[in-house]
This record gives sequence, structure tokens and C-alpha cells, in this order.
Amino acid sequence: MSSQPPSRSRRDFIRHSLATVPALGLFGGAMIAPGRVSAAARQAYAPRYFNADEWAFVQAAVDRLIPADDTGPGALELGVAEFIDRQMDDAYGRGELWYMQGPFVPDAPATLGYQLRFTPRELYRAGIKAVEQWCRQQHNKGFAALAPEVRDQVLQQLEHGSISLEGVPAAAFFGQLLQNTKEGYFADPMYGGNRDMGSWKMIGFPGARADFADWIEQPGKVYPFGPVSIRGDKA
Repeated sequence: MSSQPPSRSRRDFIRHSLATVPALGLFGGAMIAPGRVSAAARQAYAPRYFNADEWAFVQAAVDRLIPADDTGPGALELGVAEFIDRQMDDAYGRGELWYMQGPFVPDAPATLGYQLRFTPRELYRAGIKAVEQWCRQQHNKGFAALAPEVRDQVLQQLEHGSISLEGVPAAAFFGQLLQNTKEGYFADPMYGGNRDMGSWKMIGFPGARADFADWIEQPGKVYPFGPVSIRGDKA
């Protein structure tokens, strides 16, 4: 989150995010096995992992992390919440692909790697519960029912660790949420996010086209062809 004006924040966010999204993410994650998802199925998507209250939180949070504006579509529009839910229902969410044995040292430097006892899905469940409890104590409403500007304030407080959550490090929970939001926004659509390659079209990314080398040495020139997904779908 940032206190900068929305349009500038979005440009800065996209610029910095492109360098981090191809990485494995906060926990060294892995994408779920892809499956062809029709437009109708995406519209009627029912969460696999999150319950109704958690689902409302995730949708409300990603909507504020990457809101729609005149630069491009927002995270909610591009199905980022669906992407996160799918990840939580797979090996990544269950923490099956990395070492999860103690001892854990939460205050250790980031260079020593992940130091929480929670798997990603456990961190979401515990984190959402704690944030909801805090919001009801402070605002008498759940997170999703708060005004957009108040949701922004809550997310900023989580980012800076200025909220004390029961049993969950606020900054670590925010880091998980932000990283997965960025991944879902820019990942190939077959993983549930980046619906219709909306973020790729916005930034002029060619996707999985077999050959675009001729355009690499033409800085500043707009790539004239739309993106292609790994499945071969074209925008």
C-alpha cells in the first residue's frame, strides 16, 4: 500500500512488481496444475478453500491492493481472488513443497528464509480471523463492510506492522497477501487470475508467443500483437 495518488501508485506498483512476480514468491510456492476454465465457470466460481467470510475479506482486500483505474483493470476484475483460493487448495497452500519443521525464529533476518509455523493456507485463515476481530473492535464492522478508504488504512497498518493481531505477525500476513495478489494479477490465466490476459494487455506483454525477439531491440516501440496464453488463447 502507498499514500501516493492512485495513478502514480499503480504505475510504481506495476514497475516494481514485474521484477518480483516471476520469482517463486514469499514462500517459494508453486502454481497449481492448470485446467481450462470457461468464462461462465469463472463468473460462477465457488471458493474451494475459503469460507464465506474469508472469501469476502480476500475479495475486498485484493480490490484495494490493485484497484481499477484509468490505467487498467483491478485485481478483483481479473480474478485474483480466485487465483489465491485455488493456490490455497493445492500443494503450495498446504506447504508441501518446502521444509516446515521447527524451531521457528520469527524475528530472524529475512535472509534466513521463512520462519513461521503457518503454511500459507493456515496463515490466511489465522490472519483473516485476527484482522476481522480487530476491525470489529475498532470499527464495529468486518473488513469487507468498511469504506474503501478505511480498508486502505487497515492494509497500510498491516503492512507496517502497526496493528497487533492475535497469534499472527501483521506484516507477514500482509506480505503473503500482497505477494499472492501480484502473482494472480500477472500469472498466466490458466491459473485462475489475469482474466482474459487483462494485465498483459495493459503493459504490452506478449505472453507465450513463440517469437518476439525482433521487438527486443526496439525500445519505446509499442508491440503490435496481443498476448497469447500458455494454452494458446489469444487476447
